[in-house]
Amino acid sequence: MRLDDEHSERQLLAGRLNMLFRDRRAHAYTRHLMETEARMSREAWVRSTDASDLVRGEVMSLRTTVLGQMTEIRELHAADRRRQIVISELLRADHRRST
Repeated sequence: MRLDDEHSERQLLAGRLNMLFRDRRAHAYTRHLMETEARMSREAWVRSTDASDLVRGEVMSLRTTVLGQMTEIRELHAADRRRQIVISELLRADHRRST
């Protein structure tokens, strides 16, 4: 009976050893997946940051353009008002001469 106990003990130890090797492979695969996910996450973060910086630059450029156009529009409105005043004065003067 002692031999059977030793044989059973060896089988149990062999089974545990096999399980440890399988677990080792599974853990290595899990580690690989986690490292891959972490790397991809870092790369996505960098791309996102780059895209955000690019968009921020574009927005600043568009704001500058819009501000310049608003200034130009105000200047054009002022020039138009001055022309309208000149035209009105010329029409009044012409009307006075003709009456």
